[in-house]
Amino acid sequence: MADIIDGKAFAAKLRGEIAAEVAGLPYQPGLAVVLVGEDPASKVYVASKEKQTVEVGMRSFAHRLPAETTQNELLTLVRKLNADSQVHGILVQLPLPKHLNADEVIAAISPDKDVDGLTVANAGRLVAGLPGLVPCTPLGCLLLLQDVLPDMTGLNAVVVGRSNLVGKPIAQLLLQQNCTVTMAHSKTRDLPGLCRTADILVAAVGRPEMVKGDWVKPGAVVIDVGINRVPAGVEGKTRLVGDVAYEEAVKIAGKITPVPGGVGPMTIACLLRNTLTAAKRLHGAA
Repeated sequence: MADIIDGKAFAAKLRGEIAAEVAGLPYQPGLAVVLVGEDPASKVYVASKEKQTVEVGMRSFAHRLPAETTQNELLTLVRKLNADSQVHGILVQLPLPKHLNADEVIAAISPDKDVDGLTVANAGRLVAGLPGLVPCTPLGCLLLLQDVLPDMTGLNAVVVGRSNLVGKPIAQLLLQQNCTVTMAHSKTRDLPGLCRTADILVAAVGRPEMVKGDWVKPGAVVIDVGINRVPAGVEGKTRLVGDVAYEEAVKIAGKITPVPGGVGPMTIACLLRNTLTAAKRLHGAA
């Protein structure tokens, strides 16, 4: 049976370290979160971000805008936040209402305050190996991996999924750790066979329990990024599952993240870490 990678405990430890560092700064890092509309899941997520921001000693600037907000109004707010010296990180909660152009909004965020790591500038910095802000979920995956594998040099890593948000950035981060990285996707030939070559297997494809237990190399480290709601067997009830068939894979892997409680808690913790990093850089301290 695999060792369980406890993302919840690791995230709590990381938040504690961030709070201790924030307490020693001569300024207070500030995170602005922009929510447009009334998407229920986004509202819950934003509330959690704001709560944890305050708990680590940072300032939280909440901007809740009506669903009918125009593109120009949203861009005007982003530019105002770019110019605000008390705001060190800007996060525009996605998805936006359909009439808004998310790409244009993201592009308007100053790369130095882009704590989601989604701007083209930060993506380019990551590929070039330059200091930048890395998307929160891939950064969380890397921190969990570094905790259980302090030296990843020469290991085979397979990333299933090629999204800009997770797949591509985690592949770059693993390359920087001197892994041999293969990116797989829906058109990959013999995906199960390829996954069996992985010492590190990252599943970020967004399909419930797609990666089966017999796709996992014995002893591999499995990082499951997926968060999928599926029927729970009781009418109207759902449960959360990852992209990996956990009950099968846990019998074969060496280490594995559960869902929930694995990668998920790391995302907000890494958002706070990025905000701290951005603040220190903007103040010339990093």
